[in-house]
Amino acid sequence: MLEVKNLTVAFDDKTVIAAVSLRLQRGNIGCLLGPSGCGKTTLLRTIAGFEQPGTGEVWLNDRMASSPNALLQVEQRGVGMVFQDFALFPHLTAEDNIAFGLQCLPDAARQTRIDEVVQMLAIADFRHKHPHQLSGGQQQRVAIARALAPRPHLLLLDEPFSNMDVELREQIARELRTILKQDGMTAILVTHNQLEAFAMADEIGVIRDGGLLQWDSAFNLYHRPSGPQVADFIGEGVFLDGIAISPTQIKTELGVLTGAAPHGHAPQTQVSVLIRPDDIVHDDNSKQTATVRDKVFRGAEFLYTLTLPNGTRILSLVPSHHDHAIGEDIGIRPQLDHLVLFQSDIAM
Repeated sequence: MLEVKNLTVAFDDKTVIAAVSLRLQRGNIGCLLGPSGCGKTTLLRTIAGFEQPGTGEVWLNDRMASSPNALLQVEQRGVGMVFQDFALFPHLTAEDNIAFGLQCLPDAARQTRIDEVVQMLAIADFRHKHPHQLSGGQQQRVAIARALAPRPHLLLLDEPFSNMDVELREQIARELRTILKQDGMTAILVTHNQLEAFAMADEIGVIRDGGLLQWDSAFNLYHRPSGPQVADFIGEGVFLDGIAISPTQIKTELGVLTGAAPHGHAPQTQVSVLIRPDDIVHDDNSKQTATVRDKVFRGAEFLYTLTLPNGTRILSLVPSHHDHAIGEDIGIRPQLDHLVLFQSDIAM
């Protein structure tokens, strides 16, 4: 459905998107994930046709839509877009907003499609209200319904949950994923929130300084990051110094860590090993200890910040009934299913 080929976008000689390439299959949901100012919204706007690339191409549904010398108009791309501020027409009801892109349909077909998306997005109770009478979550549903109604080839969503309460974002992201899958829609989401990306997307692209670091599943981004920048950005964790001592073993301050697969580094290579909070198990019977320096209550779990005897900081997720005091020494043991590590001269 979408192919971006070696795309570069610059404004006033400043490169905002640098040689980005990616592909998204029909019916899949993609996500551009990164911090503010990394270029992800510019990439989305270029796919939509609001910006023209300096180099590279955008292909939509096997048709070239953008290049340095050609730009297919936005309305000809078969693309729907949900903007960060929703951009609803204030003088129209929710239903009339949804109907806006369906003017070319006969009356009966238009009303049938309106009723479909109203039911799909649970809008029936407020379909006759104006935007100022709706909550942020209700406005978001109307904006999505309006974009979905014409059945675009590709739906683009620019930070669609940013105006919503934090506790609702992941829930709405899951609901929207279900809706898009039921309607067979291909979509790309832009967000800086990893939980939203994980809840919604089949494939996620980590964007940093205008470059695409990795385009992959959430599982692979977390467990098989392509480089230290992805490993540092996705999830929580710390890098621990180590030395390769065999094809599957690394010697660290936590002891000898063994992976299920060869790590590819020669013996005596200095490496940095990624240690996630779930890699450190609290074990009262372990002779290996660490000191509690901080803790954050997360309901079912505490996130402990611990220090090893030489002062190295690590994180550990611990069931919340293990409530230890700051400054207390607790037993720990590493439990890594596989090793994520990088040569020290390229690690962060």
